[in-house]
Amino acid sequence: MARPVPDPVRPGQESVWDYPRPPRVERVRKRVQIDFGGARIADTDDVVRVLETSHPPVYYVPIAAFGDALTLGEGASFCEFKGGARYFDVHGGGGAVAPRAAWNYPHPMPGYELLEDRVAVYAGPMDRVVLGGETVEPQPGGFYGGWVTSDLAGPFKGVPGSMGW
Repeated sequence: MARPVPDPVRPGQESVWDYPRPPRVERVRKRVQIDFGGARIADTDDVVRVLETSHPPVYYVPIAAFGDALTLGEGASFCEFKGGARYFDVHGGGGAVAPRAAWNYPHPMPGYELLEDRVAVYAGPMDRVVLGGETVEPQPGGFYGGWVTSDLAGPFKGVPGSMGW
C-alpha cells in the first residue's frame, strides 16, 4: 500500500507523518499514570518518548516506577534501531496479569541510550493509561505499542492495510 495522505493538522497537534525515520528519542514533560486490575501500578513524570514516522509515540518510564508489578515474560524481539527487546508480564490488583504487555531494551543501540532501564507498556490490556491528564487510546492493530492522544494527527500505522507504510 502506498503512503497515505496525512490527516489535516489542527492547532495544538503534531502529525505522525512529520516524525523521523530512523526514530528519535526525547524527554517529555508529562506525567504517566497506569492502572491495572483496579490498582495504580505506575505513576511518574520521568518520561521519554520514541517518535517514528506513521506511529503514535511510544512512551518509556523507569522500570523502578512499577515496583513489583513487572516480571520477566516469555520471548524477545529485535528492532533494527533500538536493539534487542525483552518482554514483561504486567501484574495488577486482584491478581490480574497481562502477559507480555510491556517491553524494554536492556542494552539499547547507540543513539537510544535514554531507553536504558525504562519500559514501555501496551495501553490496550491496561484498565487506564493517562498521559499528561489525558486517557490514551492504544495504537490501532494491537501489534505496535504507541499511545494515541488528541494532540496527534494520523493516520496511524496499525490500521488495516498499513503494513507496507
